[in-house]
Order: sequence, then structure tokens, then C-alpha cells
Amino acid sequence: MSRVQLALNVADLDEAIVFYSKLFATEPAKVRPGYANFAVVDPPLKLVLIEDVNQTPGTLNHLGIEVPSTDEVSAAQARLAGEGLATALEEQTECCYAVQDKVWVDGPGGEPWEIYTVLADAEMPAGQLRSAAPGESACCATRPDLAEATPAGTPCC
Repeated sequence: MSRVQLALNVADLDEAIVFYSKLFATEPAKVRPGYANFAVVDPPLKLVLIEDVNQTPGTLNHLGIEVPSTDEVSAAQARLAGEGLATALEEQTECCYAVQDKVWVDGPGGEPWEIYTVLADAEMPAGQLRSAAPGESACCATRPDLAEATPAGTPCC
């Protein structure tokens, strides 16, 4: 099953978990330091909460579409590149407490979108998520530089 992902920056993770548990009538699927996600059945949604005191609470971190397999990630990358969009492919990357294959593309307003599949759970070093700033080595909205990507279907990495 595919589902849309919405990743939000939050100032207080515990408070956000209480609110979204009530809003969607479900408990989080995963909670880690500074991070939680919900696998909401109705409506089909992967809600990701990222505690970040440096970002405005409630702002968008990134958007995504979770798909069941790496083949679907590859097909999405080929389709998007075929449409002339710059893509960035990441394989076997550790992000958001999971090992994932993903392809990134930016929307017209610069909003980062990922199409991804989760391959396995992972622990992040010292509970640290990667930074949301492109090019920093530390997750979620970090992706290879799309400016270096080729829209002709060849992955940048």
C-alpha cells in the first residue's frame, strides 16, 4: 500500500504525540529521541514529527510517498527523470530510524518530496537525526544536491 507522508517540525515532541494521537485516534508506530511517526490507516498517512527547536513549530520539514518496494522507487525515479525533473537517488541510506531506498525531487516552491521504501529499522548514532540542511552529513529533508542530478534518468549518486 502506498501512502502520503507529511513530516512536520515540532517544538515539543511529547505534546505533539498527545495531540496527533487524539486527532488520528491512533498511537505512534515509532518513537525515538526527537522523532515519532504514525502509520495512520484512515486517511492513509505516514505522519512524521521531528523535534527541532531551530525550526518554527508546525512548519513543513518535507513531504513524501511511502511505497512497498525498491522497484517502485526505481520506477518513480525513471518516470520523474523522463518528465525532465531533476532527481536524486539514495540507496541503503539510514534516515529517520530506518534503512531506506529513496528518490528526491523538489516541487515548484522548493518543497522537498521523497518517494521511499523502508528496508529495515535502524538506530541513529546517539539518537541524532540528520540535519535538514542539504549537504550536511548528519535526515529527513537532507538529500543529494538536485542541481547535480541528471533529469535523463541517470542517478546523481
